[in-house]
Amino acid sequence: MENSDIEAIARQLGRPPRGLRAVAHRCPCGNPDVVETAPRLPDGTPFPTLYYLTCPKATSAIGTLEGSGLMREMQARLAEDPELAAGYQAAHDDYVARRDKAAEEQGLEPLPRDMQSTGGMPLRVKCLHALVAHELAVPGGNPFGREALDELGEWWKDGPCV
Repeated sequence: MENSDIEAIARQLGRPPRGLRAVAHRCPCGNPDVVETAPRLPDGTPFPTLYYLTCPKATSAIGTLEGSGLMREMQARLAEDPELAAGYQAAHDDYVARRDKAAEEQGLEPLPRDMQSTGGMPLRVKCLHALVAHELAVPGGNPFGREALDELGEWWKDGPCV
């Protein structure tokens, strides 16, 4: 990973990144907007969030979506739509498999099977930031992440976040 990416991520987060493995997605402005993190931080602490959204513009826009009640609507649809629930379960399974592979590649013990994946998956819609990060890193991988992205519009349009 290039030092310029690490520096940009640190500026986006306001702190040095922890457990950084790779840039998982870049914003159209060219900066990283999603990073892949290790399933365990350097001190061994479990870190279940494999894909972490770093772009402050995107996180702010998603916060507005979360405040709009979109997650409640998604949660209700999850309970009523078996096809959507199956897609969300598949997103969870994909996320856990990718996280386990990342642990294996780093010689780390995988996280316990009963540990959450991210964003409330597979039974809840809890954090759109995490679901969007998954969708950006793995296009087509997260149905609610895709819906949230579609609602966001072009958050990057007025220039780089850092």
